[in-house]
Amino acid sequence: MSSTTDNTAPVVPETDYSVEDQIGFVLRRTHQRASAIFETVMGDFQVTPTQFTTMIKLQDLGEVSQNRLGRMAAMDPATTFGVISRLKKRDLITQRTDPNDARRVLLRLTPEGDKCTNAMRAVAVQVTEETLAPLTGDERNTLMTLLARLM
Repeated sequence: MSSTTDNTAPVVPETDYSVEDQIGFVLRRTHQRASAIFETVMGDFQVTPTQFTTMIKLQDLGEVSQNRLGRMAAMDPATTFGVISRLKKRDLITQRTDPNDARRVLLRLTPEGDKCTNAMRAVAVQVTEETLAPLTGDERNTLMTLLARLM
């Protein structure tokens, strides 16, 4: 806890702590860089990284429940709902009630969504390539392996 005296600034204890050396700060800055590269490479598609992931997972999985899609794309239910709503408005996905369970919502790409996803796949690897460009091949593999262990 810091202390103050009249007319002085709080006394901050001296430590070797530097925010720039902390994992959260470094990951946030790295994410900002990757997001900027994503926007440059994928900007013509007018999708967010989360929308992109959603469309890729839908193409990979075929028709799937909204709940499972959210889990597979690492989204919480509120985010999943918002992403699905925006993609539906653009006619990139369709939604229907599961005929075997009226509580389940099933999602799939529309033909236009499938076409758009194919076009995005064709350039998406460029985002990773540009993001990891400062690293050697071995460094890239090590980084991805280590980050996967933190998930």
